Amino acid sequence: MKRRKIPYRLCVGCQEMKPKKELIRIVRTPNEGVVLDSTGKKPGRGVYLCAQKECLLKALKGNKLEKSLQQPLSEELIQRLKVGLGYEVPRES
Repeated sequence: MKRRKIPYRLCVGCQEMKPKKELIRIVRTPNEGVVLDSTGKKPGRGVYLCAQKECLLKALKGNKLEKSLQQPLSEELIQRLKVGLGYEVPRES
């Protein structure tokens, strides 16, 4: 029997190829805007990040996330991504 091919994707933060299941997908959908894609199946333009905070910071610092998603990211959206990924505690308004 043949072994199944493991799909690899590139992390936009550290630029390393890793198995798709180890990465977190962020997608720009036509209806919802930029959201975290926990299923990995939402339609739209997607980018992948490692689950490490450093990768998100590198992607934000070099504007790699904005370039890959082809959309500028607001501070509010960046904050929601950090909270959604578990890197920050949500602020109370």
